[in-house]
Amino acid sequence: MIGMAEIKLTPEEIKAATEVLESGNLRQGQHCQAFEEEFAAKVGAKHAVTCANGSASLHMYYMAEMEPGDEVIVPAFTFIATATMPAVVGGKPLFCDIDPETFLMDLDHAETLITDKTKFISPVHLFGNVYNIDELTAFARKHNLKILWDAAQAHGGEFKGKDIGQFDNAVSYSFYPSKNMFVGEGGMVCTNDDDLAHKLKFLRSHGQTGKYYHEMLGLNYRMTDVEAAIGRKQLGRLDQMLDVRRRNKAIFDERLGQMNGVYPQKQTADTTHAVHLYCIRIVPEEFGVSRDDLSAALMEKEIHNGVHYPRGLHQQPVFEEMYGKQSLPATEKLCEEIIAIPVHHGLSEDDANAVIDAIEECHTKALNKAA
Repeated sequence: MIGMAEIKLTPEEIKAATEVLESGNLRQGQHCQAFEEEFAAKVGAKHAVTCANGSASLHMYYMAEMEPGDEVIVPAFTFIATATMPAVVGGKPLFCDIDPETFLMDLDHAETLITDKTKFISPVHLFGNVYNIDELTAFARKHNLKILWDAAQAHGGEFKGKDIGQFDNAVSYSFYPSKNMFVGEGGMVCTNDDDLAHKLKFLRSHGQTGKYYHEMLGLNYRMTDVEAAIGRKQLGRLDQMLDVRRRNKAIFDERLGQMNGVYPQKQTADTTHAVHLYCIRIVPEEFGVSRDDLSAALMEKEIHNGVHYPRGLHQQPVFEEMYGKQSLPATEKLCEEIIAIPVHHGLSEDDANAVIDAIEECHTKALNKAA
């Protein structure tokens, strides 16, 4: 069986977590502080603030920065937290259609969404594909928008040789088990803004600035030292894990790029892909069978795969009820064609080629049947 993710701790990571458990100092403490310092140094940001999970990192940012009624432009094709977190603090997500090749926000469409209430934009480095940061930053400056970069799927991504964690205004990360770096649950916000970092640290702990002294509304969004101890070890092997993921991506790019009806996500220029997921579009008229038929054929060979995502955020019932029905053609088309195949750091070269062989076999059978 070839799975979709490599969720396996090393002996060193298990030992680090065990030492924390044995110490009895389980809550946020010295390991969280050290993890913040090491992560900030790794990405080149001034501050890094740990928290409970990736959604919490988004939520805290909007609690700190957003006023009720503010609008934020978000891609319609991403995980729902990108849109729900501003909504729960009284903001309004504006759903932007995507580029069908890169799967990232279409800034031409974003331009049409802006009103006098639009204050933010939250680009997602989807599946590890990094935005053209110069282009998006120029767009934000033109319209006086703050940027919350959603890097939940992009640990280690780079633009023009610089880690994406160092760009303004803030960068959000997740350490969920399926991510490039995982600690169980956990999140991080990186920023170069002293005031924002200061506020985030209090927001994650009930707004408490002193013992039983609370100056703002907050939540219990602290990371534990157990998770931080694992994260510190994971950070030390992130580059090694990414090297394997990028090797596997290169194998896929070379072979799948030559197959009719298969369109891999197009990597943006001047970037280093973080390779969280490897997603392809399957065009039935060219490939011979549908995305769902391919998925079933791969599962028969015990090759796991997934659909990320089966519907756009604008099609989610909660948002249809809140904001009405919308039509975003590129997003809706991609939802019908996309499939994710294993690319993780536990995949050997033989495994990677076996995945492609299975896709190729399905394609060949379809062509023979049609003939």
